[in-house]
Amino acid sequence: MPHRLRCRQGEMRHGPPRPATVIEYRSYELPSHFPMRIIAGEDWRISDVPCGVLHFHNCLEIGLCESDGGKIDFAGHVEDFHAGDVTVIAGDVPHTTWSDAGTASKWAYLFCDPEELLRPFFALDTLPNARLLDGLLHGWCRVLSPQQNPALAPLVRQMLREMTQKGLNYQISVRGLFVAFITELMRLPAHGDIGSLTGSMVIAPALRYINSHYMENFTIGDLAEACSMSQSHFRRVFHELMGIGPLEHLNHTRITKACTLLRMTDESILTVGEQVGFRSMSSFNRHFAEAMGCSPSEWRRTVGAGRSTSILKYNGWLTPPRDK
Repeated sequence: MPHRLRCRQGEMRHGPPRPATVIEYRSYELPSHFPMRIIAGEDWRISDVPCGVLHFHNCLEIGLCESDGGKIDFAGHVEDFHAGDVTVIAGDVPHTTWSDAGTASKWAYLFCDPEELLRPFFALDTLPNARLLDGLLHGWCRVLSPQQNPALAPLVRQMLREMTQKGLNYQISVRGLFVAFITELMRLPAHGDIGSLTGSMVIAPALRYINSHYMENFTIGDLAEACSMSQSHFRRVFHELMGIGPLEHLNHTRITKACTLLRMTDESILTVGEQVGFRSMSSFNRHFAEAMGCSPSEWRRTVGAGRSTSILKYNGWLTPPRDK
């Protein structure tokens, strides 16, 4: 099951405090050879009853509303959505969705690791306007209508078709479509509205730091300081929210990156371990075996024959949660 944290959203200056909100962490497994997952179909109709549970992901979420309308709560900021709208939600933005009364809006979703999808085309640090892309991947969320952004929905629909039909070289097609999609997002004007929610979740600075500096040496104190917390409080909140400690999450991030390097490069096992931040071969082998069930060399030998091999364990939702 996803991990939950019950937290206080804040208190009004006058009157009673706002009710506590439950937040879930949902981790979606992404195939190592092609880090994108599609979730769609008739089961994906969203209830008209707000569930009261916000959630966030280990990856970028792209949604397409195929029917009806409703509302999305982005960490306390509620936006309307309608049929044909595209939603883009960075992994560190807590959110939840419900449909208009008496309806059950139908959705299709793509979950992906943008950095790994784009890597075969170019290194992200060489991309023009790379800061804009970085802003889209952290603390960013939008509901984008076809009237204001006519190019987006057709790109998403084509990616969904490619992911469903899996025709010849569909991965190449999807990567190209994703480049076009991200480029359109980078061209959006900054309206100063809900677009950026960086820091809305208390551990968001730590998650972003780990994602950007996983290959470096840093301490739990550095992460706690980034979140303006004491180390003990940071450890407790991080574990309650993520279900694992910050060091375990760091090691999972390193192993995920290592799997990509093992599959896509000819670097030695030792070099791969060093590149993702492990300071000894024994440490790399131990953590890799704990996460993947085999050694790095064994994984590299078998991944070519089993290209659907996934990185780390899935514990998200394959069907919408039902009303109780």
